[in-house]
Amino acid sequence: MRARDLMTTNLVTIPPTTPLSVVASTLAERGFSGVPVVDAEGRLLGIVTEGDLIRRLAAVEDKRSWLREFFAPAGRQAADYARSHGRTAQDAMTTALVTAEEDTPVERIAKAMEDRGIRRVPVVRDGKLVGIVSRADLIRALMAPAETLAADAPDERIRREVLKAMREQPWVDAYFIFPDVQDGVVLFHGYCRNEDVKRALRVLAEGIPGVKDVKVMVEKAPLPVVMP
Repeated sequence: MRARDLMTTNLVTIPPTTPLSVVASTLAERGFSGVPVVDAEGRLLGIVTEGDLIRRLAAVEDKRSWLREFFAPAGRQAADYARSHGRTAQDAMTTALVTAEEDTPVERIAKAMEDRGIRRVPVVRDGKLVGIVSRADLIRALMAPAETLAADAPDERIRREVLKAMREQPWVDAYFIFPDVQDGVVLFHGYCRNEDVKRALRVLAEGIPGVKDVKVMVEKAPLPVVMP
């Protein structure tokens, strides 16, 4: 199995001049743990992750000794300063990235994630970002038969199109809903109490070519615990 069989291609990217306040809002509102930074031609420049933003906040409380600062290379001091005081994505982004090509075996990607402690590996073609393989993608590969994961497999094609259609609807983001496809039947799992949303999910899936049936199997979300 190759990166092309698992990678997510419907990506949210940002330009390098994006204010970090916008990046933080994007991560929080969309539930992302990182967002790729690309130039006008689509070339991958780096990734801004939750860790990058948290390190920026932690830098305020970093009480380094004057001796350690004295012996640190000036270049590293300057880089640390830019990352902790900059205001745009290009200032805070991680640039030392592990990347893959579309034909990279998923086993190699999994090893890179394990060795480097990272959550995602960008997939590039001639330096341009074409997809991302995340840990969730690898876990899905372990749970599903290989023949259903090929990028051109009918069920996988339907699942990707359903996901794409869901991302285009703002009302979906308010709920924890996940689609699966088995033999052309779309199954929605997750939590949702709203009957209108359930009906809209059915209509959305029925509009995807190749869908034979739709089953909305969501459950009522547990009520939040009110602390005294």
